[in-house]
Amino acid sequence: MVKSELVIIGGSAGGIQAAICAQKHHGLKDILVIRSEVEAVVPCGIPYIYGTLGAVEKNIMPDKLLGEAKLKVAEAVSIDRKGKTVTLGDGEVVGYNKLILATGSNPIQPPIPGIDKKNVWFVRKHADYLRQMESAMDHARHIVVVGGGFIGAEFADECRKRGHEVTIVELLEHCLQLVCPEDLCIRSEEALRQRGVEVITSNAVKSIDGTDKVESVTLESGERINCDMVIVGIGVVPNVKLAKEAGLEIGSTGGIKVDEFQRTTDPDILAVGDCAEKYSFFNGQPVPVRLASVATREGKIAAADLYHPQWRNIGTIGVFSTIVGETAIAVSGLTDAQAAKLGYSVVTGEAEAASKHPGTMPDARPMRVKLVFDRRSGKLLGGCACCVATVGEVGNLMAAAIVNGMTIEQVAMFPMGTHPWLTATPLAYQISDAASDALHRSKKAAA
Repeated sequence: MVKSELVIIGGSAGGIQAAICAQKHHGLKDILVIRSEVEAVVPCGIPYIYGTLGAVEKNIMPDKLLGEAKLKVAEAVSIDRKGKTVTLGDGEVVGYNKLILATGSNPIQPPIPGIDKKNVWFVRKHADYLRQMESAMDHARHIVVVGGGFIGAEFADECRKRGHEVTIVELLEHCLQLVCPEDLCIRSEEALRQRGVEVITSNAVKSIDGTDKVESVTLESGERINCDMVIVGIGVVPNVKLAKEAGLEIGSTGGIKVDEFQRTTDPDILAVGDCAEKYSFFNGQPVPVRLASVATREGKIAAADLYHPQWRNIGTIGVFSTIVGETAIAVSGLTDAQAAKLGYSVVTGEAEAASKHPGTMPDARPMRVKLVFDRRSGKLLGGCACCVATVGEVGNLMAAAIVNGMTIEQVAMFPMGTHPWLTATPLAYQISDAASDALHRSKKAAA
């Protein structure tokens, strides 16, 4: 039996980051990464395979990222916690001193009649499966996307780039509703429609119809949509089968229960990424947030905390961004509705200005920022931005302000750097102006 100091099960974002940081943080060289996939795909890049990139091969994470860690392509089928071993699908047994679980998640498969028909596809992180989906698309005319979250919206947009007819069916009142304020949801739906996507909300797929393969879908409203391909993108569930069978505790949202140092109920086993339970930065309660960016952060924490606690997970904020056509949006932390639901007394501020200055600069477009503050403490709780590509970094900037407890006054006096090609004018810098707007509203309400 071969034994490694550190064994990592799972080779996507969280597992790779854990391997990288264990080498950097502890100088470990005796690391074995076990993954069932021959190739590791970039999770967030999956929709873009089918339009922008044009091939699965352009969305692969190179194995050289693992550095000196050894890679074994195999399925881990069981963990013996007492013997500190992992059994693989071919019967091989490997030993470990420390174990990190990064087993990811699986796509939700709703109990829709006909879900097992040919040409019904899910968003799986398997290169060969994604190649098969690409081949199926080559023969498809009308694609129905079930789910109007980020993945569904991105798939719809990318399929339109290929020339397909596309219909999104979303159960909620709006696409992106779980994380975005209503006005951004509406902007995103408008962008999808401008791209030629039919958007159906407040409805659900009742059945997927056809003899052997997809021929149509029937909605709860009774409407029938003729189609020859269905892509289901309604979310994921943590892949905890291995952990559960090993007797590790599972949390209330279905992830492996971990403490603030990513340790499971076994002191020698840590968990990161989609398989691990997430806890809100704002109230410490479990939250169903599954993002590659969160996974890599947890990978860093777990690697640092292998032998004793050093880095603490302060909780998940949730930083989201996407783009449909030329309409980009970013959301960090809580929306005003979410904050109010958690019991905060909310005050908001908004500001809009051209993305470059003067506004006559080439490609200058309006960019709007909205910030959400707690009226009592003054602290920033969340924010959103649209509609230019740079909003992704604006979202990250908001997240930094949130975790550092910045107040309305601090954000209003934010020390910014500006440039005509790169930012709004210093006279109307959106983040500081949105905070100033919130400050004036707060004072006006108190008067």
